[in-house]
This record gives sequence, structure tokens and C-alpha cells, in this order.
Amino acid sequence: MGLSLLGTISPSPGFWTQNARAVFSSNMSDTSYLAGARPQAYTDLIAGLVFALLFATVTWSFLGLQATYVVTVGTLYAITAYLIASNLPDTLPQPGLGSANRITMARSIGTLCLAGLVTYAESLGTLGRWFIVGLGTGIMLLDGVDGWVARRTGTSTEFGARFDMETDAALMLVLSALVWAEDRTGAWVLLIGAMRYLFLGAGLVLPALRGELAPSFRRKLICVIQGIALLIALGPIIPNFIAVSVSALALAMLTWSFLIDAVWLLRPRSL
Repeated sequence: MGLSLLGTISPSPGFWTQNARAVFSSNMSDTSYLAGARPQAYTDLIAGLVFALLFATVTWSFLGLQATYVVTVGTLYAITAYLIASNLPDTLPQPGLGSANRITMARSIGTLCLAGLVTYAESLGTLGRWFIVGLGTGIMLLDGVDGWVARRTGTSTEFGARFDMETDAALMLVLSALVWAEDRTGAWVLLIGAMRYLFLGAGLVLPALRGELAPSFRRKLICVIQGIALLIALGPIIPNFIAVSVSALALAMLTWSFLIDAVWLLRPRSL
């Protein structure tokens, strides 16, 4: 949802739900940063609201939902836009949010539309469940495109990496909630999406958990696996026992990865 952009980002194991500090260097030598870009960024946020309401309206009509669905998505977007606006840097490498961040915004809007379906999950039927799988797959496939565009255009920023990471984490939380709401597994599946936020909370109690973590292929691989596992669990043709099995495996791998990084961060430092 991109709803966690407010506040300090602390390190947490992983790439989507695990990586809580975006290790992403701004390429200032390759681009001229634009001062006073906020007004144009606000225009992008307003355009995003129009797109979110349009997409929500199409979804509402296609799936035969109640009109409150559109209101819910619009409200979630308003909160997201406020958090984005509150964290905009004073200078940006392109007019407005920039091409890469607009892609991330599109992914965020898709995630919000999925979030609005959580309360309808049990009554959606086969068509609605395929819609969820299709939209979720599209959002996941777009992940990496925004980063590629940023690198290609020399417009990589800490803000963009942070926005991308928060959108990824929110998607995992929403997919976990949908798996639970569809009664495919028990409430324990929510831990897949909530793990990163729990890790951040633990960092408030144990400051060592807010330390720096080096990039890890293990984390990236596990995060891809957890996204795929949740989409499999949401598949209409997937038996419940398979949904439970793949979700449990994803949670076990995620927990293992968190424990590895937590132990590393909490290890005694030599004097």
C-alpha cells in the first residue's frame, strides 16, 4: 500500500517484506536534480487519485462489488498520497515523481485495489479469485521494472528505493490477508506479511536490530518464493492442503531468514 513511508526505515532481513533499509545510492553525478519539484509531484499524486478511482470503479463493476469498495480504495489512496507527500525530498531528478516512481505508484494503486477486496474475499467466487491472482502477478512482474528504469535513466534515489520497498512489503501483507480471508489457511499466514513490521517493532526494543545488513541473494530468493507461494495459495484450482503447504513452507523459510539476520545483528561485537 505504500502506507509505511512515514517514519524512519530500519534494517530488516530481505528484499520485499524483509529488507527494511533500501540500500540504494543516489546517482547525483549522472543527473541534474530539480529544485522546487514538489508542485509537479503533487500533480502526479492527484493524477494517481484519478487512476485509482477509475481502476477501482472498473473492478467494482467487473466483480459486482458494493459501491463502498471504491470509497475504500479512494480512502487508502488518500492516506498513501499523504504519506508520500510528507516524505518527498526537496529535489527530484525528474519533473514530478519521475518515470520510475510513477511505475511504483501504479504498483501501489494495484496493491490498494487488492487491499479493498479483503472484506469481499469469501464471496468473490472463481472470477474474483482469478482476478486477484492476475492482478497480484502483474504487480509482482512490474517489481524491478521501476528500479531498472531508475538505473537506466540515472535517476535512482533513496526516496524511490524506499517507496518501492514499502510497496513490496504492503503487497505481501495484502496477499497474506487475502489468503486468510479466503479461508485457505489459518490466521498464521498473516505472519508472512507482518513479519517485517514485527521486526521493525522489535528494533524499537533491541536497537541492535536496526543495524546495517549487506545485500543477500538468500533474502531476495526467499522473498520471491513467498510472493509466488501466496499467489499459488490464492489460486481457485489449488486444493486447500496445497495452499496450506506452500504457505507454511514460505513462512518457515522467511522465519529462518529473519533468524539468520537477527542473530548476525545481535552477535557480540569485538572491542
